Amino acid sequence: MSKIILHIDLNQFFVRCEEIKNPNLIGKPVIIGHDGRGGIVSTCSYEARKFGIKSGMPTFMAIKLNPKVIMIPGDYKFYSSMSRKFINFIKTKATNIEQASIDECYVDMTKELKDVKNVEQYLLDMQNELYEKTGLKCSIGVAPTKFLAKMGSDMKKPMGLTIIRRKDIRKMIYPLPISDFYGIGKKTTPKLEKIGIKTIGDLAIRVNNDDKVIKNELGKFFFAVKDMINGQSSDYVDSEPFDPKSIGNSHTLPFDTNSYNDLKENLVILAEEVSQRAKEANKVGTTVQVVLKDNGFKVINRSISFSKPTNDFDVIKSYTIQLLDKNYDSEKMIRLVGVTLQNLINPSEVTIQMSIFDDFEKIKEECATKLLISELNRKMNKSVFKTAAELESEKRNGSK
Repeated sequence: MSKIILHIDLNQFFVRCEEIKNPNLIGKPVIIGHDGRGGIVSTCSYEARKFGIKSGMPTFMAIKLNPKVIMIPGDYKFYSSMSRKFINFIKTKATNIEQASIDECYVDMTKELKDVKNVEQYLLDMQNELYEKTGLKCSIGVAPTKFLAKMGSDMKKPMGLTIIRRKDIRKMIYPLPISDFYGIGKKTTPKLEKIGIKTIGDLAIRVNNDDKVIKNELGKFFFAVKDMINGQSSDYVDSEPFDPKSIGNSHTLPFDTNSYNDLKENLVILAEEVSQRAKEANKVGTTVQVVLKDNGFKVINRSISFSKPTNDFDVIKSYTIQLLDKNYDSEKMIRLVGVTLQNLINPSEVTIQMSIFDDFEKIKEECATKLLISELNRKMNKSVFKTAAELESEKRNGSK
């Protein structure tokens, strides 16, 4: 029996968050990004897209296309907060959830929808309930595999619902342009077009015939593509491990960038997500790792360790920024960033050790005094002797 996999994608998430804070932005051409040299459009409203503005475009170009565009630098702390509301809402509907990024997730609802007579109406109601409770709009793709569900959620925006069955692949997926194939990047697309692959259907025919030219072009990815096209790819939704030794999030950027500000903003988002997930898992860690993958797929892993285990966002953010500062190279175009909190333990396992900066002699003296007072009170069978600190505390609290 096929699984029922959902891909839920929040529509123009960053912009929608700004609209929730300021309803006057609704219907306006809004972009999230920074002005000046190196400024890049992170995302933009549907109204801005009508002028040809798109993610990854330099902000100066967006302003040329529409001088009246409203530019907002972004409130990433608020975006993370809204993302948590989104995931917490989905958790009220299902238990098997895989958060793919700050604004999307996969959900295995096979069990939850087993006895639902009208699945389409149920999901539309869920979509509307999310909007009513959080103000967030989403598109939903429903399919037997994660790939097809992702393709489905991209088909209708905003507030779309697309159901794809295996028997629908030829009709719904094949006519799409090859650029719409999720997983085939911007570099591979023109190469495929050059050898006559204009649509996903064109690719399907040649892949299913084990075309040697396509095999050579796609390499190891060839067999994954073949499974995807035929509805045989993964349907496994990977929920949070029961007892993780590390908690990390990574994000493939919507565009390659060498902008320090863009990298920092995305890493701060990930740091907050990691902090929140660690708190939800009741874990603290002693190492922060940052991952930067450039457009040549070279990966830079850097980490920093500290003595006091934590899951505090400000601490994780501080170390994340330190690692970025030490490893930022304006010559490298980055396509993926990641943050991980490692060496996780339960807070109850933390051994509180005396810092080398503590006044050991003073502490030793205080302990000896308390032990003497405790022994005298024990012999007299009542609390006669007290420290000055205890007397001061009782005075503040009105005790006698």
